Amino acid sequence: MDITIDATFLPHTDPDASLAFYRDLLGWEVRADVGRGTMRWITVAPVGSASSVVLEPPAMAEGLTDAQRTAITEMIENGSYAFINLATPDLDGVFDKLQAGGADVLQEPAVQPWGVRNCVFRDPAGNTVRIQQA
Repeated sequence: MDITIDATFLPHTDPDASLAFYRDLLGWEVRADVGRGTMRWITVAPVGSASSVVLEPPAMAEGLTDAQRTAITEMIENGSYAFINLATPDLDGVFDKLQAGGADVLQEPAVQPWGVRNCVFRDPAGNTVRIQQA
């Protein structure tokens, strides 16, 4: 089968802060920006990538109770709801740029027990962004 990843979704709680992180700090391009206020779906991607990330308002599924929406919001805020793994040939350079840009550092570059060298940030919504040395 010939199957590729077109897009994956991450929640945002502040679309402008998310744009500042993904577009301005990571240098990704904006492919679509639909909606207004917090009800915006923003598609971003590394330049030249076939895959993209859709930053979406959280807990938009129909049929959710208020308690479920609250639980999702709390999980987003503490970093346990969504995450993304990225890779770069220049981990130290990317780390330095994100740290200098004020990104929330959870872990500086380090070799993990499983052999991968990576660092970890949180995006403005609280999503975990793990970046490994390619």
